[in-house]
Amino acid sequence: MLILLWGISEESPLAVVHSELTRLGIPTVMLDQRDILDTEIELCVGDLQLPVQGQIRTWYQKIDLSEITAAYLRPYDSRRLPQIAGSGANSPAWQHAIAVDDALMCWSEITPAFVVNRPSAMAANGSKPYQLEQIRSSCFKVPETLVTTDPEAVRAFWELHGNVIYKSISGIRSKVSRLGVEHLKRLENVSWCPTQFQQYIPGRDYRVHVVGREVFASEIISQADDYRYAAQDDESTEIRACCLPQEVEQQCRVLAKAINLPLCGIDLRRTPTGEWYCFEVNPSPGFTYYQQFTDQPISTAIANLLVGKNR
Repeated sequence: MLILLWGISEESPLAVVHSELTRLGIPTVMLDQRDILDTEIELCVGDLQLPVQGQIRTWYQKIDLSEITAAYLRPYDSRRLPQIAGSGANSPAWQHAIAVDDALMCWSEITPAFVVNRPSAMAANGSKPYQLEQIRSSCFKVPETLVTTDPEAVRAFWELHGNVIYKSISGIRSKVSRLGVEHLKRLENVSWCPTQFQQYIPGRDYRVHVVGREVFASEIISQADDYRYAAQDDESTEIRACCLPQEVEQQCRVLAKAINLPLCGIDLRRTPTGEWYCFEVNPSPGFTYYQQFTDQPISTAIANLLVGKNR
């Protein structure tokens, strides 16, 4: 058994999972992206018995990819690393970073090792409208949604629902904000940028982390439209562990399995009338933010998932 961790070694989720694996005595290798200029990869695609072989070499270690039994991936785009970003798109450093990232992504798709999570499964997060359809097909309610570049369509949608929020349609993190009269003068700007508008759903937010068969639910108490930015709006946020209704918990498991994400963070809201809506699924959740408030053993569950438990 050998577990591969790939990303920035000091990034909190990766670091705590590494710590848990070390505590459990599980052989683990950390591939730190900051060493990318000293990283070389060789891949060889074989037969059904050994579909992919190869080796990763850095200045301090060699990793035989055929020995990897599971991997936890939290990579950044290596081109954004300080030592790469300033070099220019035509530089050897830039091209080397692309080659290493591409090789590891390809390996993570075809390896027989257990991967948390495969890039193909995570890709849906890059299109929020597509992901909403995935969620809808798993029988969760989703808000009425409009994606448009037409200001008049926005006005009609706003008039229909009365209370509307807007956010990015991509996987890049953006602040969820509510439309107000102050936005009227800027509404024409959507002509230049496809934007997602949604019916505002009142209620209490929940973040649900699914880790294999385990489910960890956190209740979020905040008056902010986007509790992640509550401090910017002079609002407070309280996060506490909670239990979901059994049928909602099972829906979360079904959704995670349907979209092939052994680990994910599901954003729910419970309305005052008891209806449950799902807003999105994060395929690479920053779970430590919630773990620090709730003391839920999410990092331990991820470590156990990687070693073959709770799958």
